[in-house]
Amino acid sequence: MSNQRTGPGGESPDSRLASVLRFSSELVAWVATPWALWSVSVPAALLSVVLLIGLPTVFTTPGDKAHGMIAVPGVVTIALVLMQLAAAVASSWAAWFTPVAIVVSVLAAACVVAEIPRWRWLVTRRSSASPGRPAGEPRV
Repeated sequence: MSNQRTGPGGESPDSRLASVLRFSSELVAWVATPWALWSVSVPAALLSVVLLIGLPTVFTTPGDKAHGMIAVPGVVTIALVLMQLAAAVASSWAAWFTPVAIVVSVLAAACVVAEIPRWRWLVTRRSSASPGRPAGEPRV
């Protein structure tokens, strides 16, 4: 039995492992980034949380998440995940002790490996859509 969840209508092949790793990395980014920025600029620290949580909530690729305000191509979703991972890694190295930063770096690397099937789907998702027809809908 596969961990992959591929639903009707060509939904994202997002595995549970990838979801857990991605959420864990996001959670680290949400904590470590304002922690690292707080001593530099309190407004920057607060803005970092708004951006790290807000952007992926507002911008989503159709079929990847159940809800989203603004539909974007898959490459934008990939870029948002990479932004979260980069923030988690860079901020953990800036804010925390080396052993913790190493663990966060390994977590981010594992997340990238686990995300590859979803990212392939996200990249092909946009290219398979034609104007006026949802992605994944067969051509007649």
